[in-house]
Amino acid sequence: MSQPLDDVDLSKSLSTEESLQRIGRAQRHLTHLRLFTAGLLDASSPGPPVIVIFEGFDAAGKGGAIRRVTAALDPRHVRVVPISTPTAEEAAHHFLWRFMSTLPPRGGMTIYDRSWYGRLLVERVEKLIDNDTAKRSSAEICEFERAIVDDGAIIVKFWMHISAEEQLARFLKRQDDPLKHWKLTGEDWENRTKREAYVHAVNDMLAATDHDRSHWHVVAAEDKKYARVKVLESLNRAIERGLASLGLEVPPSRGDDYLGG
Repeated sequence: MSQPLDDVDLSKSLSTEESLQRIGRAQRHLTHLRLFTAGLLDASSPGPPVIVIFEGFDAAGKGGAIRRVTAALDPRHVRVVPISTPTAEEAAHHFLWRFMSTLPPRGGMTIYDRSWYGRLLVERVEKLIDNDTAKRSSAEICEFERAIVDDGAIIVKFWMHISAEEQLARFLKRQDDPLKHWKLTGEDWENRTKREAYVHAVNDMLAATDHDRSHWHVVAAEDKKYARVKVLESLNRAIERGLASLGLEVPPSRGDDYLGG
């Protein structure tokens, strides 16, 4: 089971040197794993679809973590899908409908920058759905993910966690940086005023949707260097476990010095 947010140790950090070394090793290993799942390693057959979900507070480092993941991969071998407010057509369907077309095929990989979990977060906090609907939606998400995994996919889910104080510091830094100012919106500031409600919603989400086919990885993201290493190494281990559960053995990588730390 995933730990409640109050139990996350946000003091974890890494030096720049250790972070760069471990990121490099993890990226090389991720490249190897991705070539294997794509069916491009030693004429292997296409492997399972890989789905990676990033959720977290605004400015928690989702984008930076995604960039470190995709930096290891050929752009043809990964698709990043940013999720925002549903369109009128999407809102007229079941909330999971709009994600069907972006699910990866066998041998494919999709990274979601936010996801179907918006149903249990922003929609719940903004009272677009009531608590009973949120509970039903949690069960539907679990069944959705179980069906995808039972069909052969690997799902890896990350919640990027930072304190309210660190979030404010990052907001102010973005506000003063002309190259990052576009990342900060009025909605971000508004969401900060509802942090207590979001923390409650996140804890409920983690408890209800951490299941036997796909567990949550709660990442202490106060220190960006630590968080990026944690994401890459956790992603590699999760893919390895998923492949092993499918009876697939990854051949050794030539010159791979990945430690998995």
